Amino acid sequence: MKRTERDFRRKRPEYSAIIDYVFPGSELDHIGATVDALEAGGFEVHDVEGWREHYGRTCRLWTERLFANRAAAQAEVGATRTRLWLLYLAGVCLGFERGTIGIFQTVATKRARGASGLPPTRGDLYA
Repeated sequence: MKRTERDFRRKRPEYSAIIDYVFPGSELDHIGATVDALEAGGFEVHDVEGWREHYGRTCRLWTERLFANRAAAQAEVGATRTRLWLLYLAGVCLGFERGTIGIFQTVATKRARGASGLPPTRGDLYA
């Protein structure tokens, strides 16, 4: 996690690699900016849940499965793209496990008068 907005905005080489090769056209942002943008856009934020540990485990499983099936992946998308995704997934696994990157699920609805229609608790969201 970055301590300041300036630190977050400093583009490191790994950020450029992700934006250029893994998710072209995407933008990574911190949770505070995401919540600010949602609220500025007329949304009501109901829940923000950190999924770092869960997603770290998910990425580890994806890495293991892609590695186990790399021949099929290479036949489908080529050796270069398969290696790129293996490196990306392994790298984010480490980031999530070490706590240097995070990921959040955010539940929001367009702001309106009256009830939002969402369940009242996080537990109810998953029921």
